[in-house]
Amino acid sequence: MRITKSIVELMNGQIEVESEKGVGTTFIVTVTLTQASRKTDGADQFELDPHEMSVLVIDDDRIACGHAQLVLGHMGVACETVLSGEEAVELVRIRHARREDFNLILVDWKMPGMDGVETTRQIRSIVGNNTPIIVLTSYNWEDIERQAREAGVDTFASKPLFAGTVMDEFRAAFRKKNPGRVRPTVDLKGRRVLLAEDVEVNAEIMMMVLSMREMDVDHAENGKIAVEMYRNHEAGYYDAVLMDMRMPEMDGLEATRTIRATDQEDAKTIPIIAITANAFDEDVQRSMKAGLNAHLSKPVEPDLLFETLEELLAE
Repeated sequence: MRITKSIVELMNGQIEVESEKGVGTTFIVTVTLTQASRKTDGADQFELDPHEMSVLVIDDDRIACGHAQLVLGHMGVACETVLSGEEAVELVRIRHARREDFNLILVDWKMPGMDGVETTRQIRSIVGNNTPIIVLTSYNWEDIERQAREAGVDTFASKPLFAGTVMDEFRAAFRKKNPGRVRPTVDLKGRRVLLAEDVEVNAEIMMMVLSMREMDVDHAENGKIAVEMYRNHEAGYYDAVLMDMRMPEMDGLEATRTIRATDQEDAKTIPIIAITANAFDEDVQRSMKAGLNAHLSKPVEPDLLFETLEELLAE
């Protein structure tokens, strides 16, 4: 029952019990499921609720950032702002590690240090091509249009920012990307995962979750054992590693650094995913510096875990 309760809570549900002596016991599980996929006609295929959007605005002008938050906020769009390209790249890296990519990125062209074109180029190296990126500028962008598009800019919009204009450009960019929007994935059935987790019940839950996709799991009770198990098998034996961060003997960060430093052929490329309760930005930054590919917070949503594994294995 403890395992069942944990799985139900992983699905954001609840479990209730009704019991009467001499009669019996009834357990009631309640979970909210997503709506089944439905085919729609092309014209209505993409209608995004602004309240579901997450937008990043990159501009060295604080007034412009405040204006963007005000305009988008009136539409119910969640908007984060940063004042430099360097800050933007780091924030995008953290969000991508959590698998919480922005739906849209608006970037000013002319900024000190890293301009909008270079910022876009570096962001594309992290998130790939799915997230629409729009350059905002008060200048004539024709001189840099070719360079900007090569860097990954989807379209341009003039300042000052108007919500309607941004949404129109966003829809156009999204539809343009839509034909290739199916992300590359792999079948998880039969894939072998090394799970490093020192808490037995957590390990049991994770193994049960992974078994839902018919994956094979080897369990290591701490980071030191995980490193030994990795080293004792040939390259390619494990398809991925799920790494808890807080473990005795050797924690997840040190275990990851040790694996990455070995001379096995896949040491630099095997996907290693942090499964941890450490959810602050600095925790994600430490994970990335140690060589982890993604940082998922406990309790991990099964669909997010499967999606992350599919994407990383496809890469």
